[in-house]
Formats: sequence, structure tokens, C-alpha cells
Amino acid sequence: MNFGKCFHSNSALTIHRRIHSGEKPFDCSVCGKRFTQAGNLRMHRRIHSGEKPYKCQVCQKAFSQHNSLTAHMRVHIGDKPYNCSLCNKSFSQSSHLERHKRCIHSNRRPYHCPFCGKMFKITGGLMHHVRVHAATKQFSCRHCSETFRWRKTLKTHLLKSHNEGTWFTCHICRMKFSCKYHLKHHVQRHKGVKPYICDGCVQSVSVQPLN
Repeated sequence: MNFGKCFHSNSALTIHRRIHSGEKPFDCSVCGKRFTQAGNLRMHRRIHSGEKPYKCQVCQKAFSQHNSLTAHMRVHIGDKPYNCSLCNKSFSQSSHLERHKRCIHSNRRPYHCPFCGKMFKITGGLMHHVRVHAATKQFSCRHCSETFRWRKTLKTHLLKSHNEGTWFTCHICRMKFSCKYHLKHHVQRHKGVKPYICDGCVQSVSVQPLN
């Protein structure tokens, strides 16, 4: 005989039943997001208040929720328990795996720009694109009156104009970069590495018969 899941108290049973009914009686007064438990709503409110009581003992990065800290710690220990069933690539967080599947293994682009109609696979790509249409520049320099549309542009400005941040230096020619990604590709040029291959050229090459 099969029995339903059992609980120690009637209140715990009531909370559990909300999974089946979809009831979410606790709503955030700031963004309207709803929750099945009051405790989950309290943790969510930290996002709006800026409270981050959970701190990483390795890099001192702080988080508003304990499960976010737990997921972050996998970066330091190298734990990647979430595996892609299509290419066997592993990830430290389930959200990173889902993002990978949408970006790499799916052709769906469900997110549309309301201004130009351009389509995107993820909301992050759409949000980044929409700023092109926005007249406002939301990232302001704390040292001067300069404003920027992109966070990375502000970061470069702080580094070059106000010496705030970290330069990434090439160990071969000592050339400096404001972004580690740009340094990586610069070093590949020294080593003669050319990682990007044109599929069209590869497919168009024909094998010539030997005379």
C-alpha cells in the first residue's frame, strides 16, 4: 500500500500542500514575487535591503542567502556536480547548466526586444541589448561626472582615468589590459594560437586526387 508523505505537525503539512495547490500567500511588497513560506519571503527581502549576512571565508564575497554562498563555495573547491547530458560539460551551479543548454544546445530565442524585435536566448542578453536603445546612462563614475551605458566601460574608465582597479599585464611583452579576457587572447598571439576556425572554409575544402 502506498502512503502519502508524512509530517510531524499540521502546519508542516499545510505548507507542503501548497506545492500541489500552487498557493503562494506571501508576496513581496517591493517586486510582487510570491512565496509559499514566510521564511522564504524574509530571505528574499534581503535582496531589496542589500543585507548580505553570509560571507565567503576565502574571498570575502557576501551573499543575501545561504544557498547562494553554498553554490559559490563550489568555485573554490572545484566541485561541479551538474553535468550536461549532451556534451558532458560540468557546472558548479544548476542555473549555469540551464544557461549552457539554452545558449549552446538550443536554437530557441524566446526573448524579443520591444524596440527592434531582435531575439535572444536568455534574458541577460536581452537586458544588455536594450541599453542600446535607452537614452540614459545608468553607470556613473564616483570620481567625476562621466556616465556610461555599460558597466564594463565604467570599469575601464575607473582604471585608466582614476587608477582604480587592476591591470592585467602580459608576461611576455608587459603590455597592459583592463580585462583578463583581452590579455588571454593577446598571449595566444604570442604563442601563435589561432583557436577560431571558420566552418565554411573547412567544409569548402575538397580533397584533390593524387596523380
